[in-house]
Amino acid sequence: MKGLLRIYWETSLIMKITIGLLLGVIVGFTMTEEAIPYVEPFGDLLLRLLMFLILPLILFTLIVGINQAHIRDVGRMGGKVFGYYAITSAVAIIVGLSVASLFSPGQGMTLEGGEAYETTEHPGVASVLLNIVPDNIVTAFTELNLLGIIFTALVFGIAISYLRSSENFSQSGETLYNIIEALNEATFKIMHVILQYVPIGVFAIIATTVASHGMDTIISLGEFVLVLYVALFVQLALYLTLLKITGSSPLQFLKSARTPMLTAFVTQSSAGTLPLTMDAARKMQLHKSLYSFSLPFGATINMDGAAIRIAVSAVFASMVIGQPLSFAEMLTVVIVGTLASIGTAGVPGAGIVMIATVFVQLGLPMEAVALLVAVDALVGMGCTALNVTGDLTGSKVINKSEEKHVEAQS
Repeated sequence: MKGLLRIYWETSLIMKITIGLLLGVIVGFTMTEEAIPYVEPFGDLLLRLLMFLILPLILFTLIVGINQAHIRDVGRMGGKVFGYYAITSAVAIIVGLSVASLFSPGQGMTLEGGEAYETTEHPGVASVLLNIVPDNIVTAFTELNLLGIIFTALVFGIAISYLRSSENFSQSGETLYNIIEALNEATFKIMHVILQYVPIGVFAIIATTVASHGMDTIISLGEFVLVLYVALFVQLALYLTLLKITGSSPLQFLKSARTPMLTAFVTQSSAGTLPLTMDAARKMQLHKSLYSFSLPFGATINMDGAAIRIAVSAVFASMVIGQPLSFAEMLTVVIVGTLASIGTAGVPGAGIVMIATVFVQLGLPMEAVALLVAVDALVGMGCTALNVTGDLTGSKVINKSEEKHVEAQS
């Protein structure tokens, strides 16, 4: 038994996750519905363990990161991060519209009239901006309001930085910083232990997902799913091209990012994958002051995969009703979709909420949304993996530009 545990512990994490994923697919096709409740808790446990780490990871890492850089540098990096996320979201929608228009998913398909979907209210960009400042710190923590947690960490990180540089409170500030730095390292130690459970959780999630949906769902809307994944790969190719242009190795990036990418694919949660994403950034040796902000912020508002989903879904619905989108309507999708991808971030079932928002704006039938809900899990997997990849790509590219900035100053 000890020998098996030693072999398991020493096997590379990506190998274990890959094996877990493949076994999950195989078992899922043979598993009965009665067996799902017995396997599902193992997947739920993985999600709980990852969510358990999010609060201390964001809070401590961001406070430590701020104290390793000048406040002016943090502001400059923040501007770059927001600009990158806004631009890539718009580009992702354009990619989705282009690929979907080329293949025309849904053409020849008709709505039977029995489908129904109740439109969910879109929270709006203003609401998201207000949520950045929590009215109660405890509530922000208990509800896992990522923007609120980021704001809290920024405020206390800056305050501790000023304490450390002051004459009267430098010792107190240094002591407080050392405690938080130790807590940050302890969080990463806990995470490295939790990582060993990831392959088991991946197996359980994939097995139950495949068993619940099966081949019938995949085949019925296969064209839509296939076109969407083509668009996702096109966006991924753009990421790798951007990395190449900025002097980074795409292959080395994929090697470092593959664990959070695979985990995001299985769990369908950018926030849940955040501990692994931040660990990958640390292994890439990115500036802590950058990734401690860019990755939690990206998990909240940067949703390139979801943006592509909006675009492909809009073209799909327009083809189903036999009214292809005009150029003006495509432009509307780009604008509204970019804002929707920010405004619905962190909302449960955010992808469906975004699609419904755009459909209402364009006058597309809600019945088409009901059809797309059937493949929500299959679509969500690829979109979430791209979301996480986009976050890491942006952090890597901006980190490269920051290195050039440091060289220019020296």
